[in-house]
Amino acid sequence: MARKPVMAGNWKMNNTTGEAVVLAQEISNRYYRDWSDKVDIVVCPPFVDLKSVYNVFEFDHARIGVGGQDVFWEKSGAYTGEISPHMLKEIGCTHCIIGHSERRTMFGETNEFVNRKAKALIAEGLTPIICVGESLAVRDEGTTNEFVTAQVDAAFAGIEEAQAAKCIIAYEPIWAIGTGRTATPEQADEVCRVIREKIEELYSKDLAEGMRILYGGSMNVGNVEGLIACPNIDGGLIGGAALKADSFCDLIKACM
Repeated sequence: MARKPVMAGNWKMNNTTGEAVVLAQEISNRYYRDWSDKVDIVVCPPFVDLKSVYNVFEFDHARIGVGGQDVFWEKSGAYTGEISPHMLKEIGCTHCIIGHSERRTMFGETNEFVNRKAKALIAEGLTPIICVGESLAVRDEGTTNEFVTAQVDAAFAGIEEAQAAKCIIAYEPIWAIGTGRTATPEQADEVCRVIREKIEELYSKDLAEGMRILYGGSMNVGNVEGLIACPNIDGGLIGGAALKADSFCDLIKACM
């Protein structure tokens, strides 16, 4: 089954509103109309930049999705500092990253939180980008596959097959994020294959073959071709390389 690649840029805590508009415009200026026929493109700016970035793409008729970097699972209420799926959708978001390793390690995000956020996003019609991945300690112990599949299992608990089909998974080895280190294509593809097998175990072969799994560990213009060539890698969740229009667009083109 041919899977349409996804290239998603995670801007993390970078870019003021003015800077975000400039970057979005630079990406839009490089955008070709047929790109979105070949690859799904998403950018995930900080919350304060979302509407401005959405407006740039909408005005230019660039078919580039905008997504949140996190979300809370309730629709509204006394949850100071949080953002609901409905709020994201109302300003034009189509996607949302959940379970990113930085959320898990720095802010105590649990597998249960990820599961509740996934359900809330699906209910609102948004696409969750569900992040899973292991630390260097886990990899050195030789338990990467068990650790990552346990995260997948927990993330999809209570989610029916039709709902799961709306999700994207991003494999991000924690030891390769922001460190300049990258998993080899063989290492990355092996874990993505194991994730796909877990989805087949949870649901069906058809869903597993259709599920898009991204690599999220320091993908850049120097390694993208080797990673994208792997049979189980369907694009990237991009950090640093998404903060420059030229490099992000080069990564998009590599998926075509």
